[in-house]
Amino acid sequence: MILVRMTLAIDGWFTIDDNGACLIGTRCAACGTVAFPPRHGFCPSPRCESESMAETRLSRRGRIWSYTNACYPPPAPFVAAEPYLPVTLAAVELAEEGIVVLGQVKDLTVDDLQVGMEVELTHGALADGPLVWMWGRVS
Repeated sequence: MILVRMTLAIDGWFTIDDNGACLIGTRCAACGTVAFPPRHGFCPSPRCESESMAETRLSRRGRIWSYTNACYPPPAPFVAAEPYLPVTLAAVELAEEGIVVLGQVKDLTVDDLQVGMEVELTHGALADGPLVWMWGRVS
């Protein structure tokens, strides 16, 4: 068996295991407000004074709230693929959590997407190698 160490683009924001990619957020113990990226300390709800935020795994499926593409390479210090290929991005609503999470879209272009379309969390490599969460077709 060959073991490969995965390098995640952002530690603590998502994980990849046998079930696939999973976003990690935090939920307020007092009011249930969910935050992503995960945060510690005060609840983000202005109506809550709790300081008890517990780590929680977020839904793996959601619906596209908005989408676009980036047709230009990012500026330094970010690494872009050569030649540069446009990157599709989607803001995905996680209904159960009541939040919208932005991410790259894997193997789909803006021509394939529509608002309200269901997508599923997956992962892929950035141009410089680390893995990041992405949205993709529902399996």
